[in-house]
Amino acid sequence: MTLPAFVEQGRGETAVVLLHGIGGGAAMWSDRASGTARALAAAGYRAVAVDLPGYGASAALGRVDLGGFVDAVKALVDDLQARRKVLLGHSMGGMVAQACVAGASPVAVHGLVLACTTAAFGKAGGAWQAQFIAERLAPLEAGLGMTGMAQRLVPGLVAPGAPAVAVEVATEVMAAVPEATYRAALQAIAGFDGRAALPAIAVPTLVLAAEHDRTAPPEVMQRMAARIPGAEYGCLPGAGHIANVERPAAFNAAVVSFLQRHFPVR
Repeated sequence: MTLPAFVEQGRGETAVVLLHGIGGGAAMWSDRASGTARALAAAGYRAVAVDLPGYGASAALGRVDLGGFVDAVKALVDDLQARRKVLLGHSMGGMVAQACVAGASPVAVHGLVLACTTAAFGKAGGAWQAQFIAERLAPLEAGLGMTGMAQRLVPGLVAPGAPAVAVEVATEVMAAVPEATYRAALQAIAGFDGRAALPAIAVPTLVLAAEHDRTAPPEVMQRMAARIPGAEYGCLPGAGHIANVERPAAFNAAVVSFLQRHFPVR
């Protein structure tokens, strides 16, 4: 399989693969957005920010679904020359990370950071899922395109009083996602249910919520953490769903602290 496009920073023996959300891309981890890649590199880690298939510089697959995303991540992780490998997934990226370590042929990683994500989107085919998809697609169905959709959705994803630059950057990145990719990925995550696999996660895991996240509420993420053996749970104050961009210093500090405790730099 062709590897997805990615951007690297740092040369540490622990590679942290950064997986973005549905409205994201590798750019969400850049200096202009969260600065996470640089923060990891400064702490002695190797940051690998991925464009999942159909996003950014990565070619689209014949299909856009979680299985395709998992295959792409597996190919990249297998190709990385690193002693230890950690997946850090935000929102949809957190679902991809969970799917990577589930099943009969899990991706060989040593740790997980699951940020502003969930283990399931309710009952498969249920009314809540249908409403979620309809709300997310409404701007597109109204002919606003990805730019109009991003301008309408992003302000509702961030916390009250979020920095204007965070809204601006998140809007720019979401607007750049191809509409076909966004539509297909939305259907893919709406059907995700990884709850049964949580107790089998056997690597150090940080579950990181955000105080004002209405998409992946803290109480939901706390319950998810409780089902993962030994998982750590944290909640970032003053942040919404795009916590890595809204409160980058706090987000990056939480991630680096977790890595330093479980994967210290030698």
